[in-house]
Amino acid sequence: MTAPLDLLTRSDKWFLSAGEGLLWAPPFPAWLHVPGFWDEAHLFQYPVGPLFTVSFVDDGGRVLDLDLVGQRWTPAALESAYRVRVPASAPEPPLVLVESRMVLPGLVLASEWTLKNAGDAPLKLHAVAWSAAPGDDVPAGSVQASETEITWPRRLKDRRVQERVVELGLAMARGTDTWGAVRSEATANHPHFRLTPFWDRWDPVRGGLGNRAELDGVSPAGLVYLGLHRALEIAPGTSARLAVALHLDPGLAVHPPSVETAAFAPKKASTFAAASRAHWTEYFAQLPAFRCSDPYFERSWAYRWYGLKLNAIAGGWGNYPYPTVCEGIAVFHEPITYSAQCHMRELRWAADPEWARGILRTFLAHQKTDGSFHGRIYVDHLQGTDFYHADWGGALLALDAVHPSDAFLKEVLPGLARYAEWLLLTRDPEGRGLFDVVDQYETGQEYMSRYQAVDPQADLYGWENRLRLKGVDVTVYAYQLFRALERLGPRAGLDAQLWAKRAAKTGKAVLHKMWDKDGGMFSDVNPQTGERTGVRAAVDFYPYFTDLVEETHLAGFVQHLFDADEFWTPFPVPSSSRKDPLYDPDAAWRGKRHNCPWNGRVWPMTNSHVAEAIAAVALRHVPALRVHAAEFLTKYVRMMFWDGDAERPNAFEHYHPVSGRPCAYRGIDDYQHSWINDLVVQYVIGLRPESPGRFVVDPFPFALDGFEAKGLPMQGASVDVRRAGDAVTVQVNGRDAGRGSVGTRIEVEL
Repeated sequence: MTAPLDLLTRSDKWFLSAGEGLLWAPPFPAWLHVPGFWDEAHLFQYPVGPLFTVSFVDDGGRVLDLDLVGQRWTPAALESAYRVRVPASAPEPPLVLVESRMVLPGLVLASEWTLKNAGDAPLKLHAVAWSAAPGDDVPAGSVQASETEITWPRRLKDRRVQERVVELGLAMARGTDTWGAVRSEATANHPHFRLTPFWDRWDPVRGGLGNRAELDGVSPAGLVYLGLHRALEIAPGTSARLAVALHLDPGLAVHPPSVETAAFAPKKASTFAAASRAHWTEYFAQLPAFRCSDPYFERSWAYRWYGLKLNAIAGGWGNYPYPTVCEGIAVFHEPITYSAQCHMRELRWAADPEWARGILRTFLAHQKTDGSFHGRIYVDHLQGTDFYHADWGGALLALDAVHPSDAFLKEVLPGLARYAEWLLLTRDPEGRGLFDVVDQYETGQEYMSRYQAVDPQADLYGWENRLRLKGVDVTVYAYQLFRALERLGPRAGLDAQLWAKRAAKTGKAVLHKMWDKDGGMFSDVNPQTGERTGVRAAVDFYPYFTDLVEETHLAGFVQHLFDADEFWTPFPVPSSSRKDPLYDPDAAWRGKRHNCPWNGRVWPMTNSHVAEAIAAVALRHVPALRVHAAEFLTKYVRMMFWDGDAERPNAFEHYHPVSGRPCAYRGIDDYQHSWINDLVVQYVIGLRPESPGRFVVDPFPFALDGFEAKGLPMQGASVDVRRAGDAVTVQVNGRDAGRGSVGTRIEVEL
């Protein structure tokens, strides 16, 4: 199989992380063509930038201007090739420069260089790694320097206006010749050496940065420039290496399991680049491998695992006692409940279940006294955390089916029961069995007709408002939670009958109050009138992935979902029906393009639910829909590639239902707001747990020549599945366990 890092290689990407909490993924970078990291990074939820750049000057202090001539990205490094800019009439310069940028374990941003002298004469030049910080952040006496490193403080501020002071440490491997720190009035804060005081003060005889901190002045306002310098001599036909690293110390308490924060020198590798590649290679080696005749599925598989690590948080930092995953980059770089359900489903296919379990544990560790959850968990505070509904029950059932653990259930089910009690008390105060949305934002699905149906001004209100809507999605989530407490509760000492009764009540309410027999769809309910709103949205298909639906509900499912005039667009499914009066596929709401509109865009989050709904109906009621499930998942995966290019996957928040184009204007790629690999395992590979000690392999009829999946975990065993043509074979722990073909069930007892 092609190594995942090589499979993901491309020239149009730049996101970097080591999966600990430091992420360099600027949505709209301005300085990719410049060495180092001048565009901002995120340290947990805190944006921080600029970081540092690397400049080269000759003995006279003349800057060597560099032009970017090519880039190559893998999750492990962004490799950039430069050439020295010279007049058009001048000969080609003999200096060839290649930089590898990466994020290393230990919260480190690294820039590693190979400088080759392709000429006939020796080359002497000076490398300067430097940064610029707001002057108010760097008081006199706060800068420390040694032979290898210079450190200074930075005051960061997050989207909730919470502040944190962190320490930045810039170092050169193998030491430096000089260092400097200079206070200056502000100028353009660009990565151009000519704008720094270092350029003005460069001594043509001695060279260097002066070995002093000059941090006086009439006021601290402006910028403080900080840098390290080393002279390089490169003989003809040889190369020199330069390694620069910036360590960020968040100043947070570290709890077990411990997180290494000190040394950023590469371990078990001769270079930073080798260390980063080894780190990522080891990660992928611990995951199931998947090779497929369809390059979209194969590359998407590797890309999803990359995205999870990109946005990962290492357990131990501040409010993160357990390993977890952020929803995405930039302002989404914190764990969020709405996407946590997705992470649990995808991470259940890792051999070690602790990461998947850490997703739930992270929120339970900060459960409120009333039983509710914070919608977001910030690393060092819990201010302005919002609230989002999530399918905790469905996610936990899915995880337990692959990695059963009574000890884990005893740990987490009491907290989930408290959350369920909070739902009953606050979101179904009338005891109807249906559950309230009290603000459009808490469903993660704002700006759509379903809210306007109960309040024409629903899109104008803030978090506290008068809107209440009995939502299909949140009611299904509550039902799934009650069912999970019923089915798993006895293993943790919970009263199964209590939760069975509550699940039955909610299930009955969904079938009798939300089902529109004449319209053939489920619908939200207006609690003021008790009537269904009749708004047709993709969430109305959510009951179909549960055990609630019956024969009478199937015709409406097929009629509406697979209707090209409603939901079966070229790239299905839009969040609102095409017949909705406020439907707009171009992301506009009431004439204005929005960042997060749900009135016609295709959201991978919803598609993941709908894929489960189609598959569930196919497996329980209408086998002919297996073909449609395969078609849907194929279109879904293909949508998440730039211009249909199988070598350029993406993962944006939402897409156009006709063209399939992502919301590039948002800049939020690698958004972990859905589950795809879990769908691939269940329906492409066909591996599905059915009961303790038993699973089935039953691939849906995807148009494939074949695939090979290795190392899929299943209740303590390792499962391999291979498809060649229509023939399917299964191995458990390396031994043959079954043979069959596409369209037949291979049942395996462990």
